[in-house]
Amino acid sequence: MRIKTGSAAAVAAIVLASSLGLPGEAQAKGCIRGAIAGGVAGHYAGHHAVTGAVAGCIAAHHYYKQKKLQEQKAQQQQPASPATAPVQQPSSNTY
Repeated sequence: MRIKTGSAAAVAAIVLASSLGLPGEAQAKGCIRGAIAGGVAGHYAGHHAVTGAVAGCIAAHHYYKQKKLQEQKAQQQQPASPATAPVQQPSSNTY
């Protein structure tokens, strides 16, 4: 099986650009995972691996971004309960 040099270079450029341009672990994880899955699916769906990789990157990036925002929103809405609130230790310095 021979991979076209242009296609391999395009996929490498997309993954590199997306990992450099998107700060944070969730975004990079989403793009890379989506690009891999989309590239494989695109390859089997008529040799459109690059198009599949780009679409997978975009879709997974959006999914992980929404997931991260929902987690942050849930943490902000959750009031500090006594079990999770920081416990202040009594001072051991007695005068």
